[in-house]
Amino acid sequence: QDYNLVWQDEFDDGIGPDWVFETGMGYNGWGNNELQYYRRENAAVENGNLVITAKHENFGGAQYTSARMKTQGRKSFKYGKIEARIALPSGQGLWPAFWMLGNNITSVSWPACGEIDIMSRINNALQTHGTIHWSDQNGDHASYGDDVGVSDPGQYHIYSVEWDANSIKWFVDGQQFNEVDISNGVNGTGEFQNEFFILLNMAVGGDWPGFDVDQSKLPAQMLVDYVRVYQKG
Repeated sequence: QDYNLVWQDEFDDGIGPDWVFETGMGYNGWGNNELQYYRRENAAVENGNLVITAKHENFGGAQYTSARMKTQGRKSFKYGKIEARIALPSGQGLWPAFWMLGNNITSVSWPACGEIDIMSRINNALQTHGTIHWSDQNGDHASYGDDVGVSDPGQYHIYSVEWDANSIKWFVDGQQFNEVDISNGVNGTGEFQNEFFILLNMAVGGDWPGFDVDQSKLPAQMLVDYVRVYQKG
C-alpha cells in the first residue's frame, strides 16, 4: 500500500489553524529544567518557512525566550509517515526538536502516554537523535534510541518516522538509522498503538544540553519548510 498525504502545513501563508502555542516556563522547565520562556511571538512565517526564534531577552522571569507549538486537540494520528524538512541552528545550549506525544497525556501523564522523538539535536552536535520514551510493564520510565551523523545540520534535511502496529523506523533524508519493535506491546510499548499529536519547539538549556548558553549565537532560528503526515490505505 502506498502512503497518502492526510495532513500538512506548508507554512506558505502563515501558521495553519491546527497549531496550539504553549506559553510560559512549564512545570520544572517543561520537565527538563529548561531556561526559556515560551511565547507565541517567537514563531513566525518568513519566505515560506516556519521560523522559531530563540532570543536572549528577559521575560517572565527567564533570560531567554523561544516558541513551542503542538497539534494537541486539533490533529492527532495513529500510524503513518510523519516528516518535516528542517534547517537547524548551532550553539551551545540550543535544543530544537520535532516530536510527538500520546493524546492521553492529560489522563495518564508522561511517560505512560508515550513519546516519539523524530528529531532532536543539542548544542553543536553533528548528529540527530531518534528516540521513544514510554512506561514499561513495571511502570518505570523506559527509553530506546539511536543517533546518526548529520554533517551540515544548518542545511535542510528531511527528518521522518514510519510507524505502524509493528515498528517505528527513523530516517534522515530517506536513510533509515533506527528501528524499534512495538509489536504486540512488547516490553510494555502498548502506548504506541494510540493516537499521537505533533510538537515543534526549540528549548534553551536544560538537563540534556546543559546550562551553559552561548549567547553570541542568539538570536537563533529553527527553520521548518513543512510538516507532512502520510498514511496507508
